[in-house]
Amino acid sequence: MRGKTVIVTGANCGIGKALAGELLKLRARVIMACRDKQGAEEAAKDIRKQAGLEQGEVVIKHLDLASLTSVRRFCEEIKEEESKVDVLINNAGLYQCPYTKTEDGFEMQLGVNHLGHFLLTHLLLDLLKSSAPSRIVVVSSKLYKYGQINFEDLNSENNYNKASCYSQSKLANLLFTLELAHQLEGTGVTVNALTPGIVRTRLGRHVQIPFLAKPLFYLASLIFFKSPLEGAQTPLYLACSPEVEGVSGKCFANCAEEELMAKATEEQAAKKLWDISRRMVGLAD
Repeated sequence: MRGKTVIVTGANCGIGKALAGELLKLRARVIMACRDKQGAEEAAKDIRKQAGLEQGEVVIKHLDLASLTSVRRFCEEIKEEESKVDVLINNAGLYQCPYTKTEDGFEMQLGVNHLGHFLLTHLLLDLLKSSAPSRIVVVSSKLYKYGQINFEDLNSENNYNKASCYSQSKLANLLFTLELAHQLEGTGVTVNALTPGIVRTRLGRHVQIPFLAKPLFYLASLIFFKSPLEGAQTPLYLACSPEVEGVSGKCFANCAEEELMAKATEEQAAKKLWDISRRMVGLAD
């Protein structure tokens, strides 16, 4: 990846940090786009230490996906400072947080996991196109299977279920990937999604586990969950591998194409969500 510039959102911990570390070893210029600047500084120090003598470059940028103003500011800085972007990895996410709203009034999981990345990707599309061949990688989750896009109440104003809202946001990631792939045909920019599986990260920090069950849960996680490095293998594959050159609009798991449920491949729903999302983030009236 020498000479390649890669943006990774949520690169200060979990899969994002492991992914940034592997890209650094492959000599990429890695832009860590993070809400927690201090956490990003500490993560950057760690991955630089582990990357060895011949490594790429790390750049830390502030990005709060719960703020469309922050997303716009980040993209302006990127366009001013970077001549090209070869890979955009939409990795950051929130999982089953209590009901809160973003700065712009969106339900937090939909706002961060889908809408923030939706705007981010749109604002960087021209740069990605001029950098072609380039790639967009979208991190979804197998929990999309339990989600529905509630077009009547996307913001969950009437009824909030934190698990359902997470699944809705992850289904939205897949529908976004599907429609974006159509929009990008012939541009030299590809977009693919992935489901990383169950990974030991801080994503589940809002999940309440009974005190006495915590040791047992921790032990089970060591045995059955993937490490962040293992979880990073599929996004790394989609960012780097020549095997997926020209492949677009697909979803992968364990570095192989994954068959999705019908609701994640519904073109009409994908187009409808696309149009609504454009209006929500201010890209259309």
